[in-house]
Amino acid sequence: MKDKYVGIAKVGEKGQIVIPKEARDMFDIRPGDAVVVLCDKKKGMAIVKSEVLEDTMDKIMPDNK
Repeated sequence: MKDKYVGIAKVGEKGQIVIPKEARDMFDIRPGDAVVVLCDKKKGMAIVKSEVLEDTMDKIMPDNK
C-alpha cells in the first residue's frame, strides 16, 4: 500500500464531498463510518476518522474507574 495519496473531491450542491476510493481504502473508511472535519482558516482543512481521535483522547484522558 502506498503511504501517500493526492486526489480531488468535488463539492456538490448540498456541500457534500465524496472521499476518493484510494483514500477510503488507505484509511479503511467504510459506509457509516464517522469522520471529523478539522478547520483552520489559515492552514486549511483536514478530515480524520473519528476513531483516531477517540484513541488519542483515551490516551490523554484515561478512564480511571
